[in-house]
Amino acid sequence: MDVEQEASSGVILVTDDEPEIRQLLRILLENKGYHVIEAANGRDAIRMAEEHPELDLILLDIMMPEMSGLEACRQLRSRTKAPILFLTARNTERDKEEAYVLGGDDYLAKPFSQGELLMKVTSLIRRYRVYGGADDGRGNWGSAADALTVDAKCRRVKKRGKEIKLTDKELDLLLFLLQHRGEILDVKTLYEAVWQSKYMPSSDNNVMVYIQRLRKKLEDDPINPTLIRTIYGRGYQID
Repeated sequence: MDVEQEASSGVILVTDDEPEIRQLLRILLENKGYHVIEAANGRDAIRMAEEHPELDLILLDIMMPEMSGLEACRQLRSRTKAPILFLTARNTERDKEEAYVLGGDDYLAKPFSQGELLMKVTSLIRRYRVYGGADDGRGNWGSAADALTVDAKCRRVKKRGKEIKLTDKELDLLLFLLQHRGEILDVKTLYEAVWQSKYMPSSDNNVMVYIQRLRKKLEDDPINPTLIRTIYGRGYQID
C-alpha cells in the first residue's frame, strides 16, 4: 500500500464545540475513508488523545468552552506527536503565530473549502507517516551536522541546543535532503518530492528561495554555506 492509500485510512480526532461542524467534518472525512472520533472541547480532546495513541491527525478549534484549543494544543504536545491542524474563525497573524509556537502544524481559517481541507489533511498525514511519525523507528535527536540536531518525529530542529523555528515547507525540504544525505539532488527532484506538484521551469525559484531561507536560519555564514551545499549545474547536497 502506498503512502496516499495509507493516509486515506488514518484516524482523525475532530475537536469543535459545535455539533453541526463536527458532523459535517465526520461525513466529509469518512467519505474519504478516514476513521473519525470526536471531542466537544479541549479537555475532551486531551482525553481522547490519551485513549487513542493511534491518532494520525487532530483537527482543533481555538474558541471552545472549558479549555481553549490553544491550551489544549500545548498539553496535547506532551501526549502525542500526531500533527495538529487548527480550524478556526480567528485569523490574525498573532493567532497564527501563537498556534504554531504552541505546537500546531497548520492553520485553516473558517469558512474553508472542503477541497482545501482535504488537501491539508492528506498532506499532514503523509508527512507524519513519511518523515518519522507513526510506525517509524526514529525518534531521538540525530546529528544532521556538527552543530545541528533534528527530531523528525517531533518536527523540531536545534542548533547548538537552541531551537530553530522552521515553517512546514522549510522543514519538509530539510528532512528530504537529510533522507538523501550524500546525494546530489537536482531541483526537479526536490520540487516534486517536497511540493508534490509537477515540475515546471518556474519551480526553480521556489526551491532556490527555500534553500536560501534554510541557510539563513541554519548556517553560521549563509553566504558561504557548509551544511546545504550548491553543486553548480547539478543541484544541492547535504553531506
